[in-house]
Amino acid sequence: MDDFDEEFSGETPADPRDPGETFLSQDAVYRHDMGGSHRERFAGLPVPYDIQPVADPGRVAWALCDETEIGHDAPGSALPDGLDKLLRTVNGAEVQALVITGFGATNAPRLLAEHADRLPALRSVFLGFVEPEHWEISWIRQGDITPLLEAYPRLERLDVRGSEGLTMRPVTHRHLKVLRFETGGLPGEVVRAVGASALPSLQHLELWLGVDQYGGDSTVADLDGILSGAGLPALKRLGLRDSPIQDDIAAAVAAAPVVARLEELSLGMGTLTDRGAEALLSGQPLSHLRALDLRHHFLSETLTARLRQGLPGVAVDLGDAQPRDDDWLYVAVSE
Repeated sequence: MDDFDEEFSGETPADPRDPGETFLSQDAVYRHDMGGSHRERFAGLPVPYDIQPVADPGRVAWALCDETEIGHDAPGSALPDGLDKLLRTVNGAEVQALVITGFGATNAPRLLAEHADRLPALRSVFLGFVEPEHWEISWIRQGDITPLLEAYPRLERLDVRGSEGLTMRPVTHRHLKVLRFETGGLPGEVVRAVGASALPSLQHLELWLGVDQYGGDSTVADLDGILSGAGLPALKRLGLRDSPIQDDIAAAVAAAPVVARLEELSLGMGTLTDRGAEALLSGQPLSHLRALDLRHHFLSETLTARLRQGLPGVAVDLGDAQPRDDDWLYVAVSE
């Protein structure tokens, strides 16, 4: 057994900071000096960037590159060759996790769907596993992710980073537990599609809504399907984050049926001000929550104190308070 086999064939316990299990701040995701073993792991599994035989292919999140060119008109993709190499090197029936790297993942949903019969154990996929020092989040190209969800009915986790060209149609998916969109601008079409989907096993839903400049054109009305909870009976963690209309979202959340069944709620990374905090305090009870994440906010000291006093049994994260400078408000992640 060589060094590679020894490193990736043993037990790999779940990473407690895995973003699929909780809400991470943008710093934890993007700053190397904050640590972040997620850079080398996905879904609790190590991510090797070389394809070699291992004793247990299911204990590795395999990295495959999709788009190899920067230009929009450049069709170059390494994914067909990489996927072919992976399936020649290890037993595809044992592969449980894939991360897609490169300048985009436009081709990945279609190509992975075409090989669904050779990857029957696939449970976790990350489209756009790219760090900002390589490619800005809002430059990462995506495509229609619906074929991936339709071709893998037993998929349990889908993470998507970047949203240029991203589309999705409403789906029924009975096994998906984690759905996470990490973007600087999430299209309203995608938000509405999620809300119109039937996802009876989904426990963690996280949307980085972003700004219009980078495609984040969703409105509060686009969240109606999600906030109703109609297609999300098992939801425990909901993140509606990184929005320039965070106050309006907070007001909608304050009366949303889905909130009563949540354990954790994140409205962080956006432009939350005292108006949004007042709406949360005057709306339906939030005392049943285990955690309320409001990190990166524009609240006054008075409102932060009232939130802590009003929710004594809730772990309220009010870190990363932003200064008010001539009413200039900004989200945590855009470009």
